[in-house]
Amino acid sequence: MNKKILSENFNLSRYTTIKVGGIAEYFAEPKSIYELSNLIKWSNLNNHRCQIIGAGSNLLINNIFIKGLVICTKKMQSLRIDPYSGVVNAEAGVMLPTLSNSLAKNKLQGGEWAVGIPGTLGGALYMNAGTGNLSLEKNLISVKVINNKTLEKLEIKKKDINFDYRFSSFQGNNLAILSAKLHFKPNGNLKKLLETTRNNLKLKTETQPYNLPSFGSVFKNPKDNYAAKLIDDMGLKGLKIGGAEISKMHANFIINNSSASSKDIFELITLIQQKVLQNKGIYLQPEVRMIGFDYPN
Repeated sequence: MNKKILSENFNLSRYTTIKVGGIAEYFAEPKSIYELSNLIKWSNLNNHRCQIIGAGSNLLINNIFIKGLVICTKKMQSLRIDPYSGVVNAEAGVMLPTLSNSLAKNKLQGGEWAVGIPGTLGGALYMNAGTGNLSLEKNLISVKVINNKTLEKLEIKKKDINFDYRFSSFQGNNLAILSAKLHFKPNGNLKKLLETTRNNLKLKTETQPYNLPSFGSVFKNPKDNYAAKLIDDMGLKGLKIGGAEISKMHANFIINNSSASSKDIFELITLIQQKVLQNKGIYLQPEVRMIGFDYPN
């Protein structure tokens, strides 16, 4: 292992979009699948727990010491697009806005919705992130992974992956996402695709606190309902705990007003759940993945 790639006692707060996080015992940002594989191997040999993060959106890391190795994939950015066949090969760290804009510029249709989601490809597949009924599942051909225990590399076809609303089977196995092969419809109208992509981003910035530290959506939408509406109906917009606040712009967003701790945010999430459950009889399930908390993920 090249020790230069490893950092010790690393502050993770600037690696989450809500800008809070604890101290990782070890931290690394591999630039290639080879480096990522070696890091997982090193953590196994040294009996360290290995946790992988992407852009840190939809991620709450407790303000504590996080034992083991945390790997961030954001520097794994290889992106190959064939504009004629519509086949795309992308590493796990490719950002969704980068992918969306690149697809539009290559006249490929079907990725315009992803421009406003500040996550990585790997994170999007892991969480089955999306907007409305749209996600990358529709365009997926296969995913290359590494088994965190055996270090075996595999290519898994879409039919062998379970996807559901904000869920994939990667949440329950020992497979780390390395890259994915996708297909988008070629020969689109360049001007129209660029315009749609720009308009999608404009809509996000006008209806969500896009430029403030947040997770994106905090809660999954319950069946036949919307988390934002339920929270808004409770009159909770603008409610604060410490430096954490329920956005006045969009009730399913919690923002960090520069001074929030992970405890503030966690308590606000819990308070929202309690209020909605007591008044509406509906349990809001977080989309947010939590590290360092005694909370089921």
